[in-house]
Amino acid sequence: MTLELRNIAKRVGADQHIHETSLVLEEGSFNILLGTTLSGKTTLMQLMAGIDRPTSGDIFFRGARVNTVPVQKRNVAMVYQQFINYPNMNVFDNIASPLRVARMAQSEIDKRVRETADLLKLTPMLQRRPSELSGGQQQRTAMARALVKDSDLILLDEPLANLDYKLREELRDELPKLFAGRDRIVVYATTEPTEALLFGGNTATLHEGRVTQFGPTSETYRNPKDLITAQVFSDPPINTARVTKQGQNIVIAGAAAMPAVGTARDLPDGDYTIGIRPHHITPQARNESDAAVEGKILIAELSGSESVVHFDLDGRTWVSQSHGIHPFEIGAMARLYVDIGRSFFFDADDRLVAGGA
Repeated sequence: MTLELRNIAKRVGADQHIHETSLVLEEGSFNILLGTTLSGKTTLMQLMAGIDRPTSGDIFFRGARVNTVPVQKRNVAMVYQQFINYPNMNVFDNIASPLRVARMAQSEIDKRVRETADLLKLTPMLQRRPSELSGGQQQRTAMARALVKDSDLILLDEPLANLDYKLREELRDELPKLFAGRDRIVVYATTEPTEALLFGGNTATLHEGRVTQFGPTSETYRNPKDLITAQVFSDPPINTARVTKQGQNIVIAGAAAMPAVGTARDLPDGDYTIGIRPHHITPQARNESDAAVEGKILIAELSGSESVVHFDLDGRTWVSQSHGIHPFEIGAMARLYVDIGRSFFFDADDRLVAGGA
């Protein structure tokens, strides 16, 4: 069982919501759509579900073209960030509603509803109506109604965004386990790179209606094909600057020359864009090849486990993210260390030419 998007595109008037896209999602796979708000995640999911139709291209499910098959005739479940429940039904009946439409035996309905309610911590609320629930409880009810169907295709559009922190963390851990070993295709949309990394599976990075890269999540993160993909898959934002490779040095305006180590060593001399993830800039050197830079501290965000520092480097705002508490004085100059061996280098067309892995 596969879901294949073959050269699909979606236009609304003069606006191109989805540029030509081809994807193949395999049976039993957990797939993530990662991108900022308005990058095209929801539109792409609606095309997959049959809620909307592509302007061009084809969608195949189990080898059959399904462009014109309405959503009601597909075994699809979709959960949005904004919960939708039946206000006149209690939680049990809300969850059970798709099973009753399918004329499932009452004993099986009871079993499935209670198992799903237990997973989503809804058992004490089964007799309540949606108006008696908190927003998080209503969202869990909407999720339970989708999960209980055991659909062929399950689409989750930022479903954890409205939940409290503790429950969100619990469900991030439980969701992949819930679908493991089941012959289902799961698609999960998120704006958070950390969430994608926690889930694993496969990730498609989206930017302005384009899928920039698709593959195993860890591979997409570690080896972005281009600068846009690296930017989509970095939070806090990846640090960038124009640099020049000169012999054994990487030269960046306003900073001391840095050693060309790792894959940068074999780069031809010339101009590039460097990309450095924030956790590869730290207050203390971790490798002999780390390069020191000095910048003016703009913002210091300290928590019990990490320090995030925004600093000015010759007119550029860069970000450092490190474990532990590191006191910084706003407005003061500070020395930080860049792990050049972990940096990315992109050519004039923003394609990755060195770094990664």
